[in-house]
Amino acid sequence: MSEVVVAAPRQGKFNKNAARRVRAAGQIPAVIYGPGFDPVAVEVDPKQISRILYSETGHNTIFDVEIAGQQGAKAMIVDWQREPIKDKLIHIDMKRIALDKPLRVKVHVRLLGIPVGVKTYGGILDQVMREVEVECLPANIPSHIDVDVTELGLHAALRVSDLPHKETVKFISAEDATVAHVVSIREEAAPAAGEAAGAEAGAPAEPEVAKKGKTEGEAGKSEAKK
Repeated sequence: MSEVVVAAPRQGKFNKNAARRVRAAGQIPAVIYGPGFDPVAVEVDPKQISRILYSETGHNTIFDVEIAGQQGAKAMIVDWQREPIKDKLIHIDMKRIALDKPLRVKVHVRLLGIPVGVKTYGGILDQVMREVEVECLPANIPSHIDVDVTELGLHAALRVSDLPHKETVKFISAEDATVAHVVSIREEAAPAAGEAAGAEAGAPAEPEVAKKGKTEGEAGKSEAKK
């Protein structure tokens, strides 16, 4: 991707008041770091970051960062935070990338077609893993991994070992891990019934866990504990 992110450097780290002023001015606070470099606090344009995150390659996109007074760098977005109500970006972390060194990244898995177990036998396709971890050179990072599931029968499973493998990409996720499987409607309904029975017996519900990034409130609580 040819996106160029222009970052304005700041002296020192962002505190809460400084971060609020940056956001009020239409920018978002960020940090860029990498091997052999000290972390640098910067301000970036949220529109540029959104274009990257919503592109085909998403957070695996490699882009150029221009920082006033410093040498330009290749970078990736490794973490981001959103405001929970308006869903606005409020902070991002960027990592400097060396094009000649392998990276470990998570790549989205796309299931193509309708499994025979669904079409003919009335099953349900359940995608267990939506991303798999791989290692490769930055230039070889796939935007996504496509796999045809039309031959997947009832009670059959698609595993990491069944995904298309290339010499340029090494899979880090366990080869025997289940990516998707076709289950019957009865199997799908059974856990729901069990959960209902557990709720009636007063069993505590498991807390929800956020997969990616922190909300502004969560970040505040973490700093308060420190």
